[in-house]
Amino acid sequence: MTAVREPASAYQPARRTGARRAWGTVLRRSAARQDRQIVALAILTVAITALIVAWPEYVPLNSLVVPMLVGSLLLGPRELPWFVVFVLVALMVALAAEPVLEVRTVVAVAILFLLSFIILLTSFRRSRLGVAGALGESMLVDLRDRILGQGGIPDLPPGWYAESALRSAGGTPFAGDFVVAARPRTAERLEVVVVDVSGKGEQAGTRALLLSGACGGLLTALPPADFLKASNEYLLRQEWEEGFATAIHLSLDLVTGSYELRSAGHPPGVQLVAGSGRWSVLETEGPVLGLVEDAQFPAVTGVLRPGDALLLYTDGMVETPRRDIGLGIDRLLGQSERLLRGSFDGGAARLVDSLGSQNDDRALLLVHRR
Repeated sequence: MTAVREPASAYQPARRTGARRAWGTVLRRSAARQDRQIVALAILTVAITALIVAWPEYVPLNSLVVPMLVGSLLLGPRELPWFVVFVLVALMVALAAEPVLEVRTVVAVAILFLLSFIILLTSFRRSRLGVAGALGESMLVDLRDRILGQGGIPDLPPGWYAESALRSAGGTPFAGDFVVAARPRTAERLEVVVVDVSGKGEQAGTRALLLSGACGGLLTALPPADFLKASNEYLLRQEWEEGFATAIHLSLDLVTGSYELRSAGHPPGVQLVAGSGRWSVLETEGPVLGLVEDAQFPAVTGVLRPGDALLLYTDGMVETPRRDIGLGIDRLLGQSERLLRGSFDGGAARLVDSLGSQNDDRALLLVHRR
């Protein structure tokens, strides 16, 4: 007996209904949690106000800062302004119980009003996210970690070692330099791009997050020859005020060791030839991303044989205001000969820590064929 199968469209209403129910459950739980937080903060505010009225000599008016600050972290943009008003009303109640207004009392009131203004101003800015402060910050941190996680080197077959290292200007978690690496499912290849977004540190962090997400999607979805072209078109569409970037893209065959290297206004890669023990510069050409339409990115080809290594890096590693990039590359080659002699493990981190300026973002990729 042949079973009669209903068309897929018959299941769509049920799926939509299930999705709405699930979403409704999430919203109800979030609203219930927010209600509990508001009630708890209101109770805390009333308790502190009562203590101020009962023992003004021991409990200062500034104690009302506590619920206001906690509320700025927990409450959403719709609830926070009303709670700030509630705290200010409690402040007026406590102030009315003061027998004499001293100078320190007036100063305390002025500080609380200034703090409430700052909190409200911050809340209005966060209202664009539509989430509470702590939750919004955690979302941004999670987004940063997920996207920058693309820079992790995927598992490589025996005989290969790769490592990336990143240091941001001023030691902040956000940087304008990043690395994205991936292995296509259909080929024994390693695809890596090292990118330097215009600006540095937190100034370039937002643009770097967006571009790294785009690079992660394009890196294995397109043939190697088309990756930088697509990245260039992506940046042109963004129309950022400071929207250019340099990049160098490596497509490495993990079976033969042959590679293609394409650059977009980026410092050249360098290769160690184990037979001679010398490092050589791989001169690559190509325009900066985000400036020229229909840009072409010619490839430099080569082979990594057993013992060979390849370094890709950003200009923060080799360029400073007082040093030409050519001299910086010479210094990089000298440090590579010294620090990578005998062992390549951890070599990327050693090189990044020994070169470049602490005031500039730095990124480096090391690939070694054992």
